[in-house]
Amino acid sequence: MQLQAYFNHSQLKPIATKKDIVQLCKEAKQYKLYSVCVNSCNVLSAKSYLNKSDVKVCSTVGFPFGSSSTRAKVMEAKKAIEDGADEIEMVINLGMLKSRNYVGVYKDIRDVKLAIDKKPLKVIIEISELSKNEILRICQICIDARADFIKTSTGFSKSGATLTAVKMIKKTVKGQLKIEASGNIGSIDTVLKHIGSGADRVGTSHSVNSMEEIIHEQIEA
Repeated sequence: MQLQAYFNHSQLKPIATKKDIVQLCKEAKQYKLYSVCVNSCNVLSAKSYLNKSDVKVCSTVGFPFGSSSTRAKVMEAKKAIEDGADEIEMVINLGMLKSRNYVGVYKDIRDVKLAIDKKPLKVIIEISELSKNEILRICQICIDARADFIKTSTGFSKSGATLTAVKMIKKTVKGQLKIEASGNIGSIDTVLKHIGSGADRVGTSHSVNSMEEIIHEQIEA
């Protein structure tokens, strides 16, 4: 697989304008990246711009805190799919997990998955806020809820993906879920390290920098 196919090119700032979304999509098309990731309100614009390309549109749900109700997440996910999203990534309810309401966490994820049917569901677990045991627990909940991916971070917390966490998640899910490393991934070296640790996808707003590094290295060679 070519490296471009690992990139989920993101623009999730709350101040992102339509111009920013168009630029994001333009870059994804130019470098033939796998997908763009946008907030749900920007799905329609992104899908329209990417209409005749192979670049997929991923929409966030309950972003970035995950504390909205399950019903709200379900409605947001359904609307995003209606607007053209190819994938959904939802943030778990961290407070619910820390309260050990594991049934509630399961239902939160499962209801969104049922709402989007066969569309891929990524579950953002925000590793910087979780203990090792909580990470292990949410991995199993995601498997039970039939999610498709575990994503490490929103990029809006105190830190992002770590190689240690990616390796631990990889060992825990045993191929039952794919992994997206996200947060503080700003160079091709970091991208390659996360892929080497087990990441199937890399979420970053710095995709262009990484692709330019690759091109530069190829020219130098």
